[in-house]
Amino acid sequence: MTRTGEITRTTKETDIKIKVELDGKGTADISTGIGFFDHMLTALSVHSGISMNIRVKGDLHVDGHHTVEDTGIALGQALAQALGNKSGIVRYGTAYIPMDESLAMTSLDISNRPFLVFNAEFTNQSCGEYDVCLTEEFFRAFAFNAGITMHINLLYGTNDHHKCEAIYKSAAHALKTAVSYNSDGSTLSTKGVL
Repeated sequence: MTRTGEITRTTKETDIKIKVELDGKGTADISTGIGFFDHMLTALSVHSGISMNIRVKGDLHVDGHHTVEDTGIALGQALAQALGNKSGIVRYGTAYIPMDESLAMTSLDISNRPFLVFNAEFTNQSCGEYDVCLTEEFFRAFAFNAGITMHINLLYGTNDHHKCEAIYKSAAHALKTAVSYNSDGSTLSTKGVL
């Protein structure tokens, strides 16, 4: 069974087409109009092993907020679609990832109970055309639309590029574990369903 999800989302602010393949090889084909965001989404794809094809046209003449948040919404929806009823997955994932002087940790539960705890502080406003405060907005939109409880903690760091990259990569490695199949194909829940 191929686990794929495909979402088209069009509003007055953004036009988004996303396709994900959970059991792909982490092949990334991404264009959002924000170079640094493309870099982060590529890291998310490659390190999670989830192939992602993402095309976004947003109102960047305003700023990057709608583009980043709406990408999180659509990517979360595509992941939820690909997971189906979520039976047979490991469900939980935790990863610590260093990026030079920065260290980030993500712990998540694909539970159908969306929640985000985000603890990270940045020094500058942006990395390239990407406002670093949008990192939290992306992961909130992603977690709530994918049905994930997600805790992201930046333990320390000084360079904002490294901080963001450690966060995205820690989320990727936690996802890689959580979406993988467990040993017996059962639903890992005392309720019998997620």
